[in-house]
This record gives sequence, C-alpha cells and structure tokens, in this order.
Amino acid sequence: MTEAPPARPAPARARNDPARYDDLAGQWWDPRGAFAMLHWIAAARAALVPPASRPGAVLVDVGCGGGLLAPHVAGLGYRHVGVDFTASALAAAGGHGVVPVGGDVTALPLGDAVADVVCAGEILEHVSDVAGTVAEACRVLRPGGTLVIDTIADTALARLLVVTVAERIPGGAPPGLHDPALFVDRRQLVAEAARHGVRLELRGLRPSVTAMAAWRLGRRTAAKMVATRSTAVLFQAVGTKEGR
Repeated sequence: MTEAPPARPAPARARNDPARYDDLAGQWWDPRGAFAMLHWIAAARAALVPPASRPGAVLVDVGCGGGLLAPHVAGLGYRHVGVDFTASALAAAGGHGVVPVGGDVTALPLGDAVADVVCAGEILEHVSDVAGTVAEACRVLRPGGTLVIDTIADTALARLLVVTVAERIPGGAPPGLHDPALFVDRRQLVAEAARHGVRLELRGLRPSVTAMAAWRLGRRTAAKMVATRSTAVLFQAVGTKEGR
C-alpha cells in the first residue's frame, strides 16, 4: 500500500502579508474560526450605520474582506458594495449579498460622492498610507453621509494586547495578521478626516469578558463587543461629511 505524501507545511509569510487571507479563505464564515472576532466587531460597526434615508442608497465597505458586515446591515436599505483586492475574500463576500469590486483602498475604483455610508472596518491598520485611504473614503462619501471606522491604536498597550496576547488565545487575531508598525495614530486619523470635511468622534471597543468566556465554552456562537472610554487599543470612529 502506497503511503500518501506528507502534507506541505504552510508557507512562511511576513506580517501583514495579504496572502495570509488566501491561506485562511475557508474560515471567513466559521463563527469559531480564525476570523471569529471580526464577526463580533462587524456587528458593533453596523450599530453605527443609520438606516438608508433614500431609495437606492449605497453603502461602500472599504476593505470588505469576506463580507462579514453583510448580515448586520441587510435590513437597513442599502446596496452593499464591497471593495477589496483579495480575490478569495471578494468571492466569499459575493456569496453573502455584497456587490464585490476589486480594487485598492488607497485608490477606490468608484466615483466621487457615490456612497451614503462608507465603512472602513479593520483595514486602516493594514495599510501604509492611512492619509490616502481616509481621503478616498471621504471622496466617495456624499455630503451628509456617514463615515464609520474601526481600527487599532498605535500604542504600546495595543501592541501588547493585539499581538503578544491575542495571537495566542482563541478568538484573537491569527498569528502574523497584523504588523504593529501600521497601527493607527488617532490624532492623525482625526486630522485627516477633518481635512476632507468629516469630524470624527472616537470611542473604545472591547469584547465583553463574560460573553467571550461563554463563547470559549461553546455556550454562545458569538461574543458581544462593548464600548469603553479608552481608545488606546481597539476603537471606533464615526462622523458625518459636511454639506448637503
């Protein structure tokens, strides 16, 4: 009997290498998989999205990944357009009601002022050009539209919790997914959005300790994210673009 060849080891990847998302493509919609916490954060992000105020309203999901925001905004009345450059992620998003658009978040392949809402969830900590990404998000947003962001702060505490701790526990980010050198300067983020007519308000976000414990014990399919005063680790930002 011929033995099966040994499985190939996973390829070595640099931190923040986009190919890591291809390696994990089958786990986007697994509630206990590598992207579990992204499901919880997506629910918290959707809570900041207002219902559509007009027929044909558009929500642009910048760096949409596998489309995890989709079920949480499905009843709000938007055409959900997701932009990402990872083909496997776009395929997953397209299977969950998102209109997939291949493109770079620093040069969105969309016209000016086409979106009623722009969500940039868990993407700014993966780009080297935060200013350019924020400028693009604001460019495609209509006056009076809502910008919703969640990302990771550039602090020693965030580097400790998100990388050193979270990469070693269930529910935390997969090892190597983040490069702490790209974590986001909160003052820079607020200033860049203001330059483009969006005044952001920030608040912190963390998993509920009791809900996460119940999730780890298999008693819940998801954990709830709760607001905190501190924005030193994971935080949300929301604002409205000036003008009408």
